[in-house]
Amino acid sequence: MGCTCSGQKDVKDEKSFYKVKNPQTAHSSNRTEHKANTYSSNGEIVFIALHDFKATNDSDLSFKKGDKLKVLQENGEWWLAKSLLTDQEGFIPSNYVARSDTLEVEKWFFKDVSRRETERLLLAPGNKPGSFLVRESETCKGSYSLSVRDNDQEQGDVVKHYKIRCLDKGGYYISPSNTFPSLQELVKYYTRTADGLCLRLYAPCKQKAPQQPWAQDEWEIPRETLKMVKKLGAGQFGEVWMGYYKNTQKVAIKTLKEGTMEPEAFLQEANLMKQLQHDRLVRLHAVVTKEPILIVTEFMVNGCLLDFLKTDEGKNIKMNKLIDMSA
Repeated sequence: MGCTCSGQKDVKDEKSFYKVKNPQTAHSSNRTEHKANTYSSNGEIVFIALHDFKATNDSDLSFKKGDKLKVLQENGEWWLAKSLLTDQEGFIPSNYVARSDTLEVEKWFFKDVSRRETERLLLAPGNKPGSFLVRESETCKGSYSLSVRDNDQEQGDVVKHYKIRCLDKGGYYISPSNTFPSLQELVKYYTRTADGLCLRLYAPCKQKAPQQPWAQDEWEIPRETLKMVKKLGAGQFGEVWMGYYKNTQKVAIKTLKEGTMEPEAFLQEANLMKQLQHDRLVRLHAVVTKEPILIVTEFMVNGCLLDFLKTDEGKNIKMNKLIDMSA
C-alpha cells in the first residue's frame, strides 16, 4: 500500500489526470541515482547556481550557472555567500541558487507552479510535443505530477498530467509495474520510452532566469545610475521610458513633470507603494526624489494591458486566454 496520495481516496480532479495504459514492460529500475556533492569537504551545505549572475555592485558576487557556493547568511532576497571555486565572498540573489540536495537543481523540476501555470509554460513558444516538467501536487502534499505537452489530432497542442505516486518505503511510480528509487530515475526511464505515456519525454520545459531582485538598500538612487533608451509614451503628468539601471537591469522609467507633486508627499506615497509586492503587480523598484522626479518600476515587455489589447496581436487573443488573463 502506498502513501495517502496513492491510496483509494482520489482527489476531485482525478478525471483530469491521465493513467498509464498497459505498460509493455515491467522493468523496475535498480540503479542508484547520481547525486551532486551535497556537502563541501568540511561538511558544509553546498548550493548550486541555477543561472549566470553578473555583479552590479562591488558587494555582489558574480557566478556562472553550475558554480558551487556556500551560503554564509540568509536574509531576504539577497544572501551573503562564498564561491567554492574562487573563495570570493559577496551578495547573491537567493532565487538564482538552490541546495544541491534538492530537486530544484534539476532542469525539469518547477517549484511552486500551479496546474494552470504549468499549461501556460508548456504551451509557450520554444516548447514542442514531448516537452515536460515535474511539479509538486497542488492537492496532495508530498506527491508530484508529471506534465507533458502532446499534440492531439482534434484539440491540437494540449498538456496531459500524470500523477506520480509515492511508496511507503521510498520510491515513486506512475504505473505500479514500474517503480523507481528516485524521481531522477523515473524521468530518465521515460526519456527513453513512453511506456504508456502519451509521448516519450523529449526535453525539459524552457524556462527563463527569474527576475533579479532589486539591489539591497537602493531605494533613493542617483539620477546618473539610470539611462533612458526609448520613449514609450507620454501623458498629462510626464513620460514613460524604457531604460537601464547601472547599464545592466532593464527597467521602466517614469518622469514626473515639475510641480505635479511635492517631493515629500510623493516619497510618502512611494514608500507605501513599495510595500505592495505581488507577482501580478508591477513592482516599484526605486525613485529619484530631486526634481524632475523619476519613478523606476519593473519593465513590462508588452506595456499597458489596455493598449496591448487594442493592437492587432491583442485583438487576436482567444476568449479562453482572455479569461485566463483576467482570472
